[in-house]
Amino acid sequence: MNKYKIAVIPGDGIGPEVLREGIKVLNKIAELDSSLHFEYTYFPWGCEYYSKHGVMMDEDGIEKLKNFDAIFLGAVGFPGVPDHISLWDLLLKIRKGFDQYINIRPIKLIKGAHCPLKNVNREDVDMLFIRENSEGEYAGAGDWLFKGQQNEVVLQTGVFSRKGTERVIRYAFETARKEGKSLTSISKGNALNYSMVFWDQIFAEVSREYPDVNTASYLVDAAAMLMITDPKRFEVVVTSNLFGDILTDLGAALAGGIGLAAGANINPERTYPSMFEPIHGSAPDIAGKGLANPLAAIWSASQLLDFFGYEDYGKLVLNAIEELLVEGKVLTPDMQGTASTAEVGDKVANIIQSIVSLKA
Repeated sequence: MNKYKIAVIPGDGIGPEVLREGIKVLNKIAELDSSLHFEYTYFPWGCEYYSKHGVMMDEDGIEKLKNFDAIFLGAVGFPGVPDHISLWDLLLKIRKGFDQYINIRPIKLIKGAHCPLKNVNREDVDMLFIRENSEGEYAGAGDWLFKGQQNEVVLQTGVFSRKGTERVIRYAFETARKEGKSLTSISKGNALNYSMVFWDQIFAEVSREYPDVNTASYLVDAAAMLMITDPKRFEVVVTSNLFGDILTDLGAALAGGIGLAAGANINPERTYPSMFEPIHGSAPDIAGKGLANPLAAIWSASQLLDFFGYEDYGKLVLNAIEELLVEGKVLTPDMQGTASTAEVGDKVANIIQSIVSLKA
């Protein structure tokens, strides 16, 4: 039996609700495959924990997490706790502590999902964003000088190392080669005359080792426009931490909304656990009401299955989500439905059961 230890951080707001449905789907897969077993350990960390204890996670939290096979995160954020506290003291602490330097966000318009663009075929929106996840603009380097004075100055320094830049670009090339797709680099070399010129240089260097991969490079502002006007030109995309963060939210809007947006934070060497999460917020205004859309959490569960090498099961989960959307009968209010969070999770699990039964 293949046993996987999963650290579960439900987080704040709707986090526990949506994560419960992701785990429901993982358990359905394990139920259908007796050789697969998931063992969950729950950690109560997040903003509500911070309000009580003054910390987002235990001081030895990284040490507690390091022996797990993966981390499943719900959502973080709650009124009264500044966003930079919740981000830096939990999410980025885990990403950096476990060298999760690859962030993977699929932007795929599946059947039944709504796209706000006119005259766009479903197949036109199928991108895989590979975002640098450990340095760049989110390195936390800088200073705050003369605070509160008239000559107050803040410095936010983007950090781009050769190691960090090359490894994410190489990972993207390997992915594009494996999938037989083109690779697009997105930067801003005309204005950021050090960091992005360096990025473009490394991309050109590494590309010479992959003559079989078709490449393109765009400035980030042009890329944002082209994602709207001609999304089909993007297949595998590699970009920096900040640009990737922004563009994947734009991509989420193209592919059915933030309720379908999943993300994986990967340590490719598997020296440390990787982390999987829906990328929406914690929406405390609807928490506990059963209104939250769990499909992003369920999609991130499919990414977790992919990471463990069960790509067929990952695809099975996506097929179930797609069937749910096409049927259109069991959807949460954000998708013009009346179903509860738990009812959507139940339906996805039932569809998975039905698909497997039909194949048997």
